[in-house]
Formats: sequence, C-alpha cells, structure tokens
Amino acid sequence: MAEPSPPPPSNSGLRILLAKDRAPTSSPSAPAAVSSHADRDRIIGVFRTALSRNEAPEAFALQAVQEAIKPQKQTVLVLEENQTLENALRRLLQELVSSAVQSGKGIMQYGNSLDSGESNCLITRLLDIMLYLCERGHVEGGMVFQLLEDLTDMSTIKDCKDVFGYIESKQDVLGKQELFGRGKLVMLRTCNQLLRRLSKSNDVVFCGRIIMFLAHFFPLSERSALNIKGVFNTSNETKYEKDATDGISVDFNFYQTLWSLQEHFRNPALTTTNPTKWQKFASNLTVVLSTFEAQPLSDADGKHNNLEQEEDAAFNIKYLTSSKLMGLELKDASFRRHILVQCLIFFDYLKAPGKSDKEGPSESMKEEIKSCEERVKNLLEMIPPKGKEFLQSIEHILEREKNWVWWKRDGCPAFEKQPFEKKSGQAGARKRKPRWRLGNKELAQLWKWAELNPDALTDSDRVRMPSVTEYWKPLAEDMDTSAGIEEEYHHKNNRVYCWKGLRFQARQDLEGFSRFCDYGIEGVVPPELLPPDVRAKFNSKPGEKAKRPKREDARGTSAHPKEPQVAAATPETDGGGSGGDQEEGAVPMDSDNGAGEDGQKRSPGEVSGPESGQCEAEDDGEDNTKSAHSRDRR
Repeated sequence: MAEPSPPPPSNSGLRILLAKDRAPTSSPSAPAAVSSHADRDRIIGVFRTALSRNEAPEAFALQAVQEAIKPQKQTVLVLEENQTLENALRRLLQELVSSAVQSGKGIMQYGNSLDSGESNCLITRLLDIMLYLCERGHVEGGMVFQLLEDLTDMSTIKDCKDVFGYIESKQDVLGKQELFGRGKLVMLRTCNQLLRRLSKSNDVVFCGRIIMFLAHFFPLSERSALNIKGVFNTSNETKYEKDATDGISVDFNFYQTLWSLQEHFRNPALTTTNPTKWQKFASNLTVVLSTFEAQPLSDADGKHNNLEQEEDAAFNIKYLTSSKLMGLELKDASFRRHILVQCLIFFDYLKAPGKSDKEGPSESMKEEIKSCEERVKNLLEMIPPKGKEFLQSIEHILEREKNWVWWKRDGCPAFEKQPFEKKSGQAGARKRKPRWRLGNKELAQLWKWAELNPDALTDSDRVRMPSVTEYWKPLAEDMDTSAGIEEEYHHKNNRVYCWKGLRFQARQDLEGFSRFCDYGIEGVVPPELLPPDVRAKFNSKPGEKAKRPKREDARGTSAHPKEPQVAAATPETDGGGSGGDQEEGAVPMDSDNGAGEDGQKRSPGEVSGPESGQCEAEDDGEDNTKSAHSRDRR
C-alpha cells in the first residue's frame, strides 16, 4: 500500500514535519557517523595505553600516532588526519580533567603515585607527547597550543597556576620558530582570557607572571603588544569626596585640588588641547607644589616610610582617597613621590619627540612646563631617604622612554637582523661592476644617510679641521728614538699624510710652515711635541748654509741704483747657475762649499741682514720680488 503523501502547506504558517513525514536519510551517511565515533574511541584507547608507559615520549609517540591514525604518509599527517587526531585528543583531555575532578585531586597531580613519589601525571604526559610530535613536525604545530587553551578553560584559578607553571617550564620549546608561527595567536588568546578571569588586586603576582611570559615569548617588535595609537586608559577613574565632612584635619579645598590632578593624568591629550583645562591644571599643580614646599619632610618621616624595611608588606596599586587620611598621606614620602613622578611623566608626554607644531604645546605652555618641572625635581631631591638617587633613577628611565617613543613613531621596525647569506656564483662567471647612482658606493650611501638625517650635513662634528698639534703627534712619536720605530714605518714616508699636514700648517701656523725649507717635513713638527734631545737638534741655528750666489748683469744693477739692499756682487758662474737663480741678501757660504775662496764682496745691507741659517717669510718675499724685477729688466 502506498504511503500517504503529506498534506500541502497552508497559508497560515509553516508546517511542522514529524519524524514519519521526513524523508529517510541516505544509508551511507549513518555508517559514516558511527565510524567517526568508533575511530575517535579507538584513538583515545591507543593514547590511554601510551600514557601508561613509563618511557620517554621519543620511544613510542610516533608509533602511537601511526597505530591510531594509520596515516597515508609514514611520518607526517595530512589535513584531515590532523583534524581527526585533534578532536580525539581534546576529547581525551576532557575525560582526564573530569576524572581528576571526581577524584578530588588537582588536574596536574592526577595520576601521580604517592608511594613511588615520581611525577606520573597523565595530563602532563599527554602534553609532553604532543609537544614532542609538534616539535618534530609529525603533527600540526598548533595542536599542543589548542590543548593548553582547552586545559586552562576547564581548570579553576588554583589549577591554572599549575598549568601555567608547566607552560613556563616549556617556554623555550614553545618559542621555537616552527611552533611559534603556528600557535602564537592561540597562546595570546589563552593568556588574555586568563588575565580577564584573574582579580587585579588578589592575583597580582599571577598576573605579573603571565605578562612576563608574554614579554619573553613574543619578540620585542610584536605589534600586538604595543599601544601604537597611544590610547589612554580612561576607565581608570579616581573617585574622591565632593562634599566636606566633619573630622578633617586638612583643608578640604586642598584635598579636592590634590585629587583633581588625577583627572588630568588619566587623559593628558585632552588637557593639552583644551586651554581652559590646562589653566585649571596649572593652577591646581601650583597649589600642590607650594604646599609640599611649605611642609618639607624630615629624615625621621623618611625612616618611618622606608620601603627597604617592608619587603614582605603588600602595597595596593592605588592610594585610598578618604579625606580623613589626607593628613597622614601628606607625611608619607612614598605618597609624595607617587604624585611628583606622575607630574614628570605628564610633562614627558607633552615634550615627547616627533610631534608637530599643532600637536605640541604652545610657547606659553612650554615656559610653564619648564618652571613646574624644575620645582618638581627639587621636591623629589629633598624627599628622604636617598632623594638624589631616586631622582637620577627617574630621569634615566624617562630618558630611555624617548627611544621607545621614536621607535614606535618610526613604525616599530624589527630589531632582529637576518644573517646575510653569500650566494656562491659560478666559477667562471664574470662579475658585473655595479652601477651606483652618484658614481660610487660611498657617495650613494652618504647621500642616502643624509636623506634620513637632514641635520647630518650641517653637524659641526662631521667636518672638523684638526689642530696642528693634534695632527703631527704620530710623526713626533716616530721621531722619538726611545720609541724604537723603524725608519720604514715612519709617517714621513706617507706622501698623503705629509701633504695634508703642510696644508693644515700653512693655514694655522705660517711661521712653523717656513721651517720646512730648512729642516724638511720633520722641522714642521711643533717643538712642544718633541723630546728634549730632538728639540735641540731642530731649534739650533744651522751653520752658514750654502747658497748659490746670484748673477746680476750690469743692466740689472744700473736699473735699480736707489736700492741699497742690492749688492754689486762679482758674478760667478757655476755648473747650474743662471741669471734667474740670483738671490738677494745671500749669506756667506760654508767653507766646505768654497765660500771663503769666492772673494765675493757684500754690501752693508747684506751684512746687517738676518743671521745665517734663518729663512723668514719677509726676506723670501723681498728676494722673490727683486728676482722678478731682474728678469723683467733682462
């Protein structure tokens, strides 16, 4: 008999299909569901057996995966196989946690033997096995991170401390590149969810452990951990009394003035952009600083509040704002430092580098900031104990903070540099000469560097002419015989060094430059750089130095009858002499050169000239002028 057909749908609404009215499901799908559950149970059974083994994971982990999954490849699972294994292991982890709760033990102590004293926790063993498989690349690298996230979600806060202790112990393995890239987002989500569950006042230490782990686990340039936009925590609101109450030991107006500063510290950007709020902040801060200056703390007050003697004491992250405590808080050195350091941080934000003229403070605000900052630093230095050391530490921290500000404004470039790999070219390949934009590599790099730093070309330290004393020090050391420097290594053999030194000498010390014609390059060295024995050698007047007499024809002599300095010398011809070599004011020559045999007559002007061996700039200029006149006459 034919099955009755379902009634047609009515216009009143949708028809509810009963089980008998539904079309029967296809037969292949039902066995697939049964097979999926059966495979999962079989995988769970294989891994339960593996957890009972006391061997290291390296001995049986891969074998257990091959037995449970029977992968297409021998050592690596494909996508579907990874998904099947992950679902089965997450189910196994849930069963182990449930069994631990029912037994009344901590989840990280479940399975330990009290008699043997060994740590055989089943959950720890499961995590170790998966960590080994992920590290070796046998399974997908993010699988162990997914198990850790499920474990923290199923655990209490007390058990989460033990779980996180396991994570900290495996930090080096979890931070490897092959695992970090796969599971960093899962680990970040796990830690953030855990931080939301913790109390900021009761679980301060645990929160600090999580934050420190994230700081070590993620690289320094990780942008997810940075406040790129500079958003302030405006939800951190400080509540204080608005109406005066009885029994207050201080002025209630000062109480309101002091705690109203927290509204400006909470959102500095809003204060700087609103002139009215800035004037209110400046006036309130002036009142607070004047009160602190009028009531300085003594050394006894500092000893009562010495933090070094209260190592075991617990401090809240915020001070109480009751007006009845205002008198005690004013005598507290740490409370005053807390307020004054907030002021320095506020000023440091206003003076942050990289701001444009619109974002930065105005000129009047800069003057007020400078005066208030000086007063705050003086107060910090006066607060006992160790006020100067405390102020130096705060200034050092704020100075280092500027580097972070510049780094964030530059787009947070990575600190890690990849090693340069040299590519081995072909043996007979000819290397092409690179073409540089400005002619060579050095000029191109200099120009590129100057574009990044516009002040580089105008920096006074970039181009600096050394002093003569500084430049000739290496040569003076070579001339010292006690140094024992060999002749071939002397700087005087370097022609470039000598040429540059003579240029510096001519610009800075012309008198010293003139000694070059008598003593050579070593005579230019300043005497104060030389040892006494060497200095005496170059400062002594040389014996009558040989100079060739100059010719002067009769026409040249008669052309200048009024010049008394020109001597009517008897011309003498030598091997290389000529009329152009004539030199006026020549001194008598040494006996070795036959000066006594010349019988040359000298004029009174020559006799009264400079002593033998001296070559001054004025005489040289006069001689050159006269020689030029003689050549013109010829």
